[in-house]
Amino acid sequence: MLELIPFLMFLVAFAALLSGYAVAPTIAGVALMFGLGGFAFGAFDLQEFGFIPGRIFGIVSNQVLVAVPLFILMGVTLEKSQIAETLLIRLSGLAGGLPGGLGLAVVLVGMLMAASTGIVGATVVTMGLLSLPLMLKNGYDPRLATGTIVATGTLGQIIPPSIVLVLLGDVLSTAYQQAQLGGGILNPKTVSVGDLFAGALIPGLLLVAFFAVYVLTTGCLSPGRAPSAGKMDGGDWLALLKGLFPPLALICTVLGSILWGVATPTEAAGVGACGALAIAWGYGKLTVQRLRAILESTMKTTCMVFFILIAASLFSLVFRGYGGDHVVHGWFEAMPGGHLPAVLMVMAVIFLLGFVLDFVEITYVVLPIVVPGLLQMGVDPVWLGILIAVNLQTSFLTPPFGFALFYLRGVAPQSVRTTQMYRGVVPFIALQLLLLGLLFAVPSLATWLPRQL
Repeated sequence: MLELIPFLMFLVAFAALLSGYAVAPTIAGVALMFGLGGFAFGAFDLQEFGFIPGRIFGIVSNQVLVAVPLFILMGVTLEKSQIAETLLIRLSGLAGGLPGGLGLAVVLVGMLMAASTGIVGATVVTMGLLSLPLMLKNGYDPRLATGTIVATGTLGQIIPPSIVLVLLGDVLSTAYQQAQLGGGILNPKTVSVGDLFAGALIPGLLLVAFFAVYVLTTGCLSPGRAPSAGKMDGGDWLALLKGLFPPLALICTVLGSILWGVATPTEAAGVGACGALAIAWGYGKLTVQRLRAILESTMKTTCMVFFILIAASLFSLVFRGYGGDHVVHGWFEAMPGGHLPAVLMVMAVIFLLGFVLDFVEITYVVLPIVVPGLLQMGVDPVWLGILIAVNLQTSFLTPPFGFALFYLRGVAPQSVRTTQMYRGVVPFIALQLLLLGLLFAVPSLATWLPRQL
């Protein structure tokens, strides 16, 4: 009977979140309630709570997590300095003459924004405000227009440097060491954020290629859905290079320094934040009011992430105190067919939870429970991390609760119906599921580049 308590605890937290309560207080409150309740019935040792100060200190002193506010600062700066707007205008002028060319420009700008911001909400809202009116004005089918914007807006989940990959790297690193120590390996190997960045690069670019091919093919086969937009103002190569070079150089510097081992993710994030501020200053966009808005947005997002992280650490502590981690591992071991059925089950659970939970909540509440068991079965941590990242990205798109759809609905004109958005995103969900299938069939898509580096 005690074996069911950890999962009852998870169900209570899930129900409370669905009721609309704030995430971090809910997770911490449920953990405390079950801990104190278990103590009253002699099923939980309150001495487990003595580990809480050490866990909090470990979180705030974690060098990897220092990269989180710095990457957020980099992304918010590039978003609020309107650099994406400049890029969209330039690329639209060059590609607008092709059937589906404007959609291709949206995909490319969305890719650059994903690589620079790593924040899905910011990218979808910004692209919705900038490109949706332009696409509708040029006769694009609302389904194709909204689907393209929402799908490209979620690329920040998988294209490095991604906040999701930084957080996943922290969770996987801890779980991988625990799994090896549990298997009797006293000198455990490590998995780093840089490994995940390298592993995500090929799948991320493949997904961009899938989106671009789909948009251009639609434009060629159904010109009425994605007509040629004609040449627009400012569409010369010199203006494009002027707008494209600074942010592209910044992204390449940050990502390249991590992949080649020149800098740690935290050091590279610091360079990226300073570089983004310098670019905004060079464009004349860094006013005092805008700098204040940038810092406030960075602080709010960072506080949200760390508050959830600390609350999830308390939740995980109580869950493990009831032996939940051993129960999960036992279930995985009992599954026939090796580790693949267990991975498929975890992927299905993450996909369904993505309908209602944010990626931070899934990363720090769900993954510490299920990932150690999978890694003890010999699953490659980089491959598993990329699968989870792509899966989380797909859940952002899935109706009726996809967060990215809600973000776009908030800025889309009333003439665009919600049902059109739902229908428009279906082909892009299919493309992401295709990528997941390719990763299952060819794991080297995620593991080859990290091994080479």
